Amino acid sequence: MTIIRLIFESFRFAWSALKMNLLRTFLSLLGVTVGIFSVIGVLTLVDSLEKSLKDSFGFLGANVMYVQKWPWSFESNYPWWKYINRPQTNFDEFKFIEANMTEGIGISIFASKSNLIIKKESNSISGVSLSGITFGHSEVFDMPISEGRYFTLQEVESGRDVVLIGSNLAEALFPHNPAPGGAIKIRGLKFRVIGVLKEQGENFMGMLSNDDNCFIPYRSFRKLYATRSRWGVESKLAVKGRDNDQKLKRLEGELTGLMRRKRGLRPRDDPSFALNRSEMVADRLSVLFEQVSFIGFLIGLFAMLVGGFGIANIMFVSVKERTNIIGIQKSLGAKNYFVLWQFLFESIFLSVLGGLAGLFLVYLTTFIPLGSFQIIMSMNNIILGLVIAATVGTISGIIPASIAARMDPVLAIRTQ
Repeated sequence: MTIIRLIFESFRFAWSALKMNLLRTFLSLLGVTVGIFSVIGVLTLVDSLEKSLKDSFGFLGANVMYVQKWPWSFESNYPWWKYINRPQTNFDEFKFIEANMTEGIGISIFASKSNLIIKKESNSISGVSLSGITFGHSEVFDMPISEGRYFTLQEVESGRDVVLIGSNLAEALFPHNPAPGGAIKIRGLKFRVIGVLKEQGENFMGMLSNDDNCFIPYRSFRKLYATRSRWGVESKLAVKGRDNDQKLKRLEGELTGLMRRKRGLRPRDDPSFALNRSEMVADRLSVLFEQVSFIGFLIGLFAMLVGGFGIANIMFVSVKERTNIIGIQKSLGAKNYFVLWQFLFESIFLSVLGGLAGLFLVYLTTFIPLGSFQIIMSMNNIILGLVIAATVGTISGIIPASIAARMDPVLAIRTQ
C-alpha cells in the first residue's frame, strides 16, 4: 500500500507541476519526441525494408539448397575460367540424388527461359518466363493452384505437352472462359492448359512472382531448349531440407558427397559444382541492415541526448521553484526517498510522455501509401522506444531529484 500511495502522490505532484507551465512542458516533450521519432523511425524503416526485401526473395524457397554450375558468391582466389569449364547439372544427376539422398524431403530439377511470347489464337503476350519442372517441384516450392490441377507423374515422366500458367496469363489469354482445357502455343508448339496458379501480386522491387510465369514438364522443356550442353539453358537442382537441419549443414554434406561420387571426383579435386542456400541472400541482407540500423540508432541517440539535456534543465528549474514546498514536506515528516521519487517520477513521466508522442508520429507513417512497400511498426520497437524514453528520463532526473532529497528542511523553508 505504501508503494501504491507513493506512486499516486508522485503522479499527482508531477501532473500538477506539468500543468503549471504548459509551454515549458511542451518544449521539454518536443526534444524527447523528436529523439524517439528519429530512433524508432529509423529502426522501423530498416526493419520494414528488410522484411520487404526478404519477401521479394521468397521465390527462392525456404530451407532450399541449389546444386548448380555457378555460385551466388565468387571466391576471390578461384580462377574464373574454372567456373566456365564446369559442366551443367543434368537429369542423370537429378535421378541419382533423388534415389540416394536421405536428408532431403523434396527434390526437383528445373530450367528457365525468360522474355518469351505466348500465343492463343490471335492473342499473344510477351515477357513471359517459361520453366521446365519435375513432379517434385511442388514439394520444394509453393505451387498453389486456383483453377484446374497440378501435373500428374505420368505427364511429367512422359514429357506431355501440358502447361500451368500464372494468373496474369490466364486473365490476358482467357478473359471470358476458364483457362483449364484451353490451349496456348509456346515457340510454335501447342500446349494444353491444365491449371492456373494462385495470384501472388506485385512484390517489392519487382522481384519475380508466378503471375507471369508458365510451367511445363522438364522433358517437354528439353524439346524446346538444349539443357545438356555447356552453353545451353542452365538446369538447377533444388533440394528441400528438413526444418531441424541447422543451416542445412547435414544436407550440404550429403549433397557434396553424392555429387562428387556421381562425377567421379577424387578427394583432392576441386568441386565442379556449387551449392547455394536460399538463406545466403537473407544472411547477407541481415548483416547489411544490422549495420544500417546501428548507424541510424546512433544518429537518433544524438537527438535523444538533446532531449535529455532539456528535461534535466527543466527539472533543475522545477527543484528551484519548489524548494519551499520541499522544506515544508520534509518538516512534516516526508522521507528523503519520497522527495527523490517525486522528482524522479516527474522526469520519467515527462520523458515517457514525449516518447509516446514520438511513437505516435512513427505510427502515423505506417499509413503513408508506398505501393508494395509497407512500413510496419513492430511491438519490439514500441517497447524499445518506451525503454529508451524511461532511461533518458531516469538519467536526466536523478541529479535534480538527489539535490531535492538532500535539502535541509530549515534552509529550504526560508528560501523565497
